[in-house]
Amino acid sequence: MNQQADLKETFPDDVRIPEGKTLAQWVESRVARYETRTLDWDALKFQADYDPKYKRAQMRYVGTGATGVSADPNAVPAEHFTFSTMVLPAGCEGPLHLHTDAEEIFFILKGERVRIMVEHKGELVETILKDRDLISVPAGVYRGLVNEGREEALMCVMVGSTKPETPTYPPDHPLSQIKRPKK
Repeated sequence: MNQQADLKETFPDDVRIPEGKTLAQWVESRVARYETRTLDWDALKFQADYDPKYKRAQMRYVGTGATGVSADPNAVPAEHFTFSTMVLPAGCEGPLHLHTDAEEIFFILKGERVRIMVEHKGELVETILKDRDLISVPAGVYRGLVNEGREEALMCVMVGSTKPETPTYPPDHPLSQIKRPKK
């Protein structure tokens, strides 16, 4: 047998290229280029409207994440997880919140001091992350973060679900009482 025939036998047959698309078109539909992304300061604006310390922006690459945005035709469709970047201005925070359906990973691309809070059954643990540090928070555990640095932080956020459920806040947190707008 020739080498190409040998290779063909080792690849699974369950990869489905959409009908009417070439392999090149399909591959390109799975590419999210930085120059076509925009920062979405509105995805979590309801939080910043309540208190400016919650101001942050999402830039979606795979899926829509768990911010409540229902669709983004510019993002690569999610199959197993979502991936976005998040800009967190100095002094701002992502409030303590809970994903019951998925693990969430924060990877700090740029940030000199991002405090991560993890709370479970009344016990709170905090740690500081900086450039190229990562934390993985399992489903069912509250997580939050604060940029204590002097400059904005930039992080990757990955959620282990195709369409993550919208997170909830601790019952005693003021954001738990705010009605989230439909997007």
